[in-house]
Amino acid sequence: MKKKIILLLFISILSVYFGYKYFGKKKTLNSNQEIVNFIINTRFSNKTLEDKIKSYSIKWSIPLLKELKEEVLIEEPINEPTIYLYNSHPKEEYQRENIGNYTLNPTVTMNNYILKDLFEKEGINTYVEEESVSDILNNNNWNYASSYKASRILLEKRKQEYNSLTYFIDIHRDSLTKDKTTVVIDDKEYAKVLFIVGLENNNYKYNLEFTEKIVNKLDEKYPNLCKGIYKKQGAGVNGVYNQDFSPKTILIEIGGYENNTTEVLNTCLAFKEVFMEVINEEIS
Repeated sequence: MKKKIILLLFISILSVYFGYKYFGKKKTLNSNQEIVNFIINTRFSNKTLEDKIKSYSIKWSIPLLKELKEEVLIEEPINEPTIYLYNSHPKEEYQRENIGNYTLNPTVTMNNYILKDLFEKEGINTYVEEESVSDILNNNNWNYASSYKASRILLEKRKQEYNSLTYFIDIHRDSLTKDKTTVVIDDKEYAKVLFIVGLENNNYKYNLEFTEKIVNKLDEKYPNLCKGIYKKQGAGVNGVYNQDFSPKTILIEIGGYENNTTEVLNTCLAFKEVFMEVINEEIS
């Protein structure tokens, strides 16, 4: 009997030790691909991130997420990419989150990987820019105001590599507070979106027309999600935003610095749905 009690006590001590080891410390996820691997599966369930973490308990890990992700996604398209996702301001951050044993430090580049995943599930091959605009600025001793000049280098480089690229999406986030960048639709919280169109491009009307198609569908399907189109020109602004590069170049701000990953993910799902409708109508 004594031996059984000692054995049970020993097992209890081990349980407490390993429980602290695995749950007492938080792992910080800085890589946007890691963060996306962490949150992407929420679209297959109505559970919150917190609920999913509790469900998986100690098994919740990046390798497991990768395995789950591979099970639910179709194979990657073998055709050349049609959509190009990039960030002229890649360091714009969202709200830092502590969820379970993980700390998430997401930036706007997270949206690229979410949308790539969603578009490719629809069979649309998508290219995410991996080269850093920040590195180009530093290497050329350019200041922050030259960010669009730096991203233009990448636009031209990718178009030379993949002539199939047709849609160019520059993703940013707003600098307003959460009450101005968040909306509730059917009991779900979304990060609001805003589109920017530069008027200092001789062919801006084509970009504006394409952007209006997206905005009109967002307004129809997700009322109040979109804050509209901000047309910019004059002193102190860029006025072009590389939209002279292609009539299908758009600049979208998704949420603000206080929005969390769940709100941003919900918006990416809505944007993907609408964007797919727009390009499918163009093809048909």
